Amino acid sequence: MPTTSSTPMPAPRRSKLSLYLDLVRFNRPAGWLVLVWPTLAALWVAAGGFPGWHLLVVFVLGTVLMRSAGCCINDIADRDFDRHVKRTTQRPITSGQVSVKEAALLGAALALVSLGLVLTTRWEAVAWSVPAVLFTILYPFTKRFFAMPQAFLGIAFNFGIVIAFAAVQGQVPATAWILWLANMFLVLAYDTEYAMVDRDDDLRIGMKTSAITLGRFDVVAVMGFFVLCGLLTVWALAPYGLAWPFWLGLAVAAAQVIWHFTLIRHRTREGCFVAFSKSHWIGASLFAGVALGFALR
Repeated sequence: MPTTSSTPMPAPRRSKLSLYLDLVRFNRPAGWLVLVWPTLAALWVAAGGFPGWHLLVVFVLGTVLMRSAGCCINDIADRDFDRHVKRTTQRPITSGQVSVKEAALLGAALALVSLGLVLTTRWEAVAWSVPAVLFTILYPFTKRFFAMPQAFLGIAFNFGIVIAFAAVQGQVPATAWILWLANMFLVLAYDTEYAMVDRDDDLRIGMKTSAITLGRFDVVAVMGFFVLCGLLTVWALAPYGLAWPFWLGLAVAAAQVIWHFTLIRHRTREGCFVAFSKSHWIGASLFAGVALGFALR
């Protein structure tokens, strides 16, 4: 009769390329899509329409590269905690297949390439890139002491909006900061959904998350965050007189928010994870509305 053991099975051997791609979540694009859509929406608003191919390429590639670098930093910081979370036990660093030094070098290389892309734009954009990198490095450590680390994540994620305005206009006007705040609430919404997936594990190991802090008000709070994101987006963009696709994009986003409620209301791991993994479609709807709204204005 086979015996059972509490020791996890060793991970199968894989190529370094496969491990590095896993480390940067290459096969999980939802993580960079939630970043790229608000950034592109800000780029369109800053430029008053299509910003040109140069800036489009810079911001899409820069967003993907910085998100990948952030994954390296996050997994280095969380390597001891990830051993105790069902979803993360086989991550490359936690399983011992990629060393901390390798991950740090990969993250640094990706960040440098991203910086090189920003250097092809205005110096104001380069200047804003410095705090963006610092907040990306600091975020994983806030989960040890900050009750709502998702808010800190929102700050890190939202630098794309600020940098986009700086790259186009050489300044960061009030509109940019309203969009920044709108996306802060969007990040709080979808990352709280993500935190709801791991709540039991996080409670056991002493990790702090918005899902734990909000407690039984988590679902209500997520819905409230989504609503605040929509209202602030309207406040920021209504003066631009965008054509009807903008309002259609908002309506499609609102319909998705209702769907998210049906997914998370029972707080199941599966439902909350689906909600998070599909949350980038809300940003995609808003961006499509902005881009087409400018085109048909």
